[in-house]
Amino acid sequence: MKLELNDQQKMIKKMVKEFAEKHIAPFAAELDQKEEYPTKILKEMAKLGLLGIIIPTEYGGAGLDTISYATVIEEISRKCSSTGVITSVHNSLVSHPIMKYGTEEQKKKYLTILAKGEEIGAFAATEPNAGSDLGAMQTTAVLKGNKYIINGDKTFITSGPEAGIIIVFAVTNKEAGSKGISAFIVEDSFKGYKVGSIFEKLGINASKTSELIFEDMEVPKENLLGKEGEGFKIALSTLDGGRIGIAAQAVGIARAALDESIEYAKQRQQFGRPLAKFQAIQWMIADMATRIEAARYLVYNASYLKDKGERFSKEAAMAKLYASETAMDAVIKAVQIHGGYGYTKEYAVERLFRDAKITEIYEGTSEIQRLVISGSLLK
Repeated sequence: MKLELNDQQKMIKKMVKEFAEKHIAPFAAELDQKEEYPTKILKEMAKLGLLGIIIPTEYGGAGLDTISYATVIEEISRKCSSTGVITSVHNSLVSHPIMKYGTEEQKKKYLTILAKGEEIGAFAATEPNAGSDLGAMQTTAVLKGNKYIINGDKTFITSGPEAGIIIVFAVTNKEAGSKGISAFIVEDSFKGYKVGSIFEKLGINASKTSELIFEDMEVPKENLLGKEGEGFKIALSTLDGGRIGIAAQAVGIARAALDESIEYAKQRQQFGRPLAKFQAIQWMIADMATRIEAARYLVYNASYLKDKGERFSKEAAMAKLYASETAMDAVIKAVQIHGGYGYTKEYAVERLFRDAKITEIYEGTSEIQRLVISGSLLK
């Protein structure tokens, strides 16, 4: 079976590739160095519909399929992985759960804003003592009259300082365990909402990551997403889709490492000939390209199953696991091919090396992916 992009998907891929080369690539290194959020780039992306690529057209989005979404994330991440993860979270972790679980009123109000890029979205589940174990979260939500009062802390929130619409998870029934967790649509203007510490990170430095603090935060009752007690289910199903985005991001980073390695190997002379003439370099490049191709097909397979409405948890975990480890393998090889220059900020592979590691950690560590995969096979 040959998995091939259709004409529309090819057009989207070509359009985003050209956009990324013109509007993202020239600024990626500077944004990373200055740790500057790519606000101007995101505004240009919004004009092209890339911040609402999966949102239905009736709410102002592009209404495209998951494979198209994956190609968008890959091409953006190939030039700037920070912009890639911002786009991924905005679409898959924020827009998607509202699309799937939101009321018609919630969809009309929030999806339209997200599709236009008027506000950036964030997903707030992780806590200082509840990372991989979401069932251990301690943030609470108590219904008082027509409002929920939320108290607690969230951490490692992508776009936390910049987000205007946030999917927040909190415990509404302490006695029910994971079935006592609920989801809410929160606006940064809500009373009691506060951005905490902004983290200094190893990589993806143009993507701001912070704590979010809720002190008697008032959330209207109508902003409950789904039903009370459905939060854990909503979080897990949302993360399944999010893992496709991170896998695509990882493929983009790996592709960039391969691109840089091929260009450098052709230009760099040693012992009277280009590095590309040495078998050791040729084999590293061959291995990188092969793994990237395999990772991309895993991403497309998970995307295909999602679009068909079939279960894809295992396939998304496989894609995320293999693509993220492929990204790390590729950047290590790329730095090695560049030698001493690869360890300097003069060359892009240094930034790619720092950016790649997080793909093995966020939206489910590699260890969690292996648990999901083995659990699916052994149940």
